[in-house]
Amino acid sequence: MTKRIKIIIGVILLLNILFAAALVNELFKTGLIRLNYPDAKTFPVRGIDVSHHQGKIDWKKLAAQDIHFAYIKASEGEDFLDEDFKHNWNAAKDANILPGAYHYFTLCKTGYEQANNFLSRIGPPSPDALPPAVDLEFGGNCKARPGPEALHKELKVFIDLVEQAWGCRVVLYSTSDFYETYLQQDFENNPLWIRDLYRQPSRETFRDWQFWQYANRAKLDGIKGFVDLNVSRGDEMQFRSLLNCSGI
Repeated sequence: MTKRIKIIIGVILLLNILFAAALVNELFKTGLIRLNYPDAKTFPVRGIDVSHHQGKIDWKKLAAQDIHFAYIKASEGEDFLDEDFKHNWNAAKDANILPGAYHYFTLCKTGYEQANNFLSRIGPPSPDALPPAVDLEFGGNCKARPGPEALHKELKVFIDLVEQAWGCRVVLYSTSDFYETYLQQDFENNPLWIRDLYRQPSRETFRDWQFWQYANRAKLDGIKGFVDLNVSRGDEMQFRSLLNCSGI
């Protein structure tokens, strides 16, 4: 085989690889495929998380697709309130889907301001609801990156105020990079909700976690656009143990 033929074959193989990679990437972006398919026997309790970005949701259709719980965005930063929160909360309950409220934590606002904003939206503890959660990630956040001590101080204020109001541990939603930067050694008593679109979170990388967000571009009947998919660790009994927001 001549050198020229080898080069041609190499170029053809390279083009095929690039085409296949581009095709997989496009299928991933459109939600037709994903990298995680958690086993239903291992993770029987399934859920979603939503905000106003999902638009009008048909919660009855979601319930028919084995969706057990839904974390619903309530607020962000010091003053943003999600306009669809109350409707989604009540509609989820009507469909027998357990709701939970979450707040997107802004790095450039104080924990006190953000806790007050969150609590003004979610009100007092609600029966048959998941513990409140706080969304901790760099995506869409302020460009400022406080040091670990500064972040710990403000986040602790937020967590303390919410836990005092609701009587249960706040759930910490975190991306892997945020976890590595800020959370590895802190808030070990708070349930962890990990985002990992590529693999199941390992104990070597994270401490024990309760929730896993394994997909962000899923399609479900009842939601026109994409939606995030989650599982709860353990069986139905372990999941139900999270619902006791009467004391810490």
